[in-house]
Amino acid sequence: MTPDSTTIQRAGSLSGDVYEAIFNQLMALKIAPGSRITVDSLVKEFNVSHTPIREALGRLEGEGLVLKQHLVGYRAAPQITRRRFDELYELRLQLEPHAAAKAAAEMDPSKLATLREAAGGMSRGDASDEQLRYSNFARQDGAFHDSIMQFAGNELIRETLAFQHTHFHIFRLMFHRRVTEEALDEHQALMDAFAAGNSDAAAAAMRAHIEHSRDRLLPAFD
Repeated sequence: MTPDSTTIQRAGSLSGDVYEAIFNQLMALKIAPGSRITVDSLVKEFNVSHTPIREALGRLEGEGLVLKQHLVGYRAAPQITRRRFDELYELRLQLEPHAAAKAAAEMDPSKLATLREAAGGMSRGDASDEQLRYSNFARQDGAFHDSIMQFAGNELIRETLAFQHTHFHIFRLMFHRRVTEEALDEHQALMDAFAAGNSDAAAAAMRAHIEHSRDRLLPAFD
């Protein structure tokens, strides 16, 4: 392995470990949006065969982070445009506050425990590997919001938001500690509303969270 190669931990499935490594590089912008991703280069970097690389890239393609072009190969998905960014947040503001209110109205101890577990995975922790923590936060944040949509009971809304791969794309806009730190306080406001079964408070907390998230990321377009 070269001095710049990435060590793949093989405790789990090899393709899963390779997926995590590439995912982390994409989220931390080590693989730049729009850049080519060559399988041979990844084989050398991770010291694995072609098969787990292709499996990982196929999974990332399904998540909208990697694109495959016929006769060309793979490349990282381009960064979202300002127009697309505005459209995504308009969509979220239309759908998620209402869904949060419905989820709060249907809240029970089991659902609340699921949300607490999802929120707990995004704890501040230490910053010894800030890039890894940031990419993990992106996935966990997506799972947290998806659980809220699930508990709202409207699968069409849930599928619409999931299809946009919103959380992966917006977190790639900016690698910054503030993006995660402030979101944790906003998640707590949501959890307080869910624990109280307060639909109005849940809708208000979700709206504030989405608006603040939008404002935090807008400087990426400056």
